[in-house]
Amino acid sequence: MSSTETEQAVEQQAAGNSFPVDVWVTLKRWLQKAVRNASIVFEALLSPFIFLILFTQVFGKLADGPIQDLFGADVNYVIFLTPAIIIVTAMTVAIQSGSGLIQDMDSGMFEKVLVSPTHREAIFLGKALADVIRVVFQSAIVLVLGYILLWISSGGSVGTYIQTGLGGVLGIFAIVIVYSLWFTAYSIIIALVTQDIESANIWLYMTHYPLLFSSSAFMPITFLPEWMQVVATVNPVTYGVDALRALMLGQDVLTVIDVTAFSGIWNTIVPAVVVLGVLDLVLGGIAAVLLHRVSSSQVR
Repeated sequence: MSSTETEQAVEQQAAGNSFPVDVWVTLKRWLQKAVRNASIVFEALLSPFIFLILFTQVFGKLADGPIQDLFGADVNYVIFLTPAIIIVTAMTVAIQSGSGLIQDMDSGMFEKVLVSPTHREAIFLGKALADVIRVVFQSAIVLVLGYILLWISSGGSVGTYIQTGLGGVLGIFAIVIVYSLWFTAYSIIIALVTQDIESANIWLYMTHYPLLFSSSAFMPITFLPEWMQVVATVNPVTYGVDALRALMLGQDVLTVIDVTAFSGIWNTIVPAVVVLGVLDLVLGGIAAVLLHRVSSSQVR
């Protein structure tokens, strides 16, 4: 079935459906578009490998010593970096989410959906869930690649890769979902405001890179200049990366705020999930409101 035929089938199926069915139809359509786009599939498979190789080879020898001093002799830069690469891939998928929405606007498909009986919230939720599935898939790739790279660099003696075991793996997937939702919502907001793919990408990448490099993603917070440490305190990337890192290392690694109300890794995970959850609700709500306000006459 061609993409045009699929979109027509989606249109017909969406008409008059319940909210859960509208969400499923939207989710299915966006997953099909991603799978059929060779560039997206290639990027999903290759980009985690490139990021891991480049950063570990460039910064590994420099960072291994200080990182082991902070987190223990069993922690090297590969283990430290893997949570950051998971967050990078999540943000990349979110950026593509906004671009895909603008492509729908340009093709006229978005206008057809708007004038159909499809629930507006289902448009956002279905698309966000499709992106979440892609994020989980790419996160699994990053974890596997991180293990392979660690195995090679250690001469086949890896030890314990994720200190919290299978529960930690599931926790990593859960937290990356919570993380990806807020940036996906932000990407959709930018897409709806600009309605231009070049403008949207400029704004998204202008947000993407400053957030990454002013956080704990690539270096411990204590290695950053003082003003960047202040920025890192309110930077969502810090909370996402530190929550994943706490699960991998089995340690409380959140240094931007001092939380002692819980125990061990929960002093990192609980405040991180609260911060990210609030962002999900706020930005998700704004995205839903904007979708309500968009009319067919406003879509180019």
